[in-house]
Amino acid sequence: MLITAGNLREGRGNWNTMTASWGGLGVLWGRNVAFMFIRPTRYTFEFTRAASLFTLSFFDKNHRRALEICGDCSGRDTDKAAEAGLTPLGFEGGKAAGGIGFREASEIVVCRKLYTHDFDPSGFLDPSIEENYPEWDYHRMFIGEISALMINRGI
Repeated sequence: MLITAGNLREGRGNWNTMTASWGGLGVLWGRNVAFMFIRPTRYTFEFTRAASLFTLSFFDKNHRRALEICGDCSGRDTDKAAEAGLTPLGFEGGKAAGGIGFREASEIVVCRKLYTHDFDPSGFLDPSIEENYPEWDYHRMFIGEISALMINRGI
């Protein structure tokens, strides 16, 4: 999936996206939610931290290379969407207003941010988890209420 946050205006704007595989869907506080994790060293982190919405865009296996590009390249110095052949979509109205997804995605989940939490290594009950953090760049968890779900049946 791609995690995306920021502002899109006429195909441009101040936003970024990144490939992620850590996250899930569920019910919390009586709401349908999605949760995902971003390291503070990732460029997308600053956009997700500042935005009230984030999106999770899911793709079929034909877009594996696009996901690799969005995971390997930094949006600080690369137009990842153009490089990956993806078309950004901005959502103008309703509960999805301000969200950004991609025309090529099979599903887009738009979330209104509810909660964040920084991982604290003192809470790791299995010491081997620390091996995931040689730079001590512990993930931040973002929980968002699902405000819209878009399914692209044209793929």
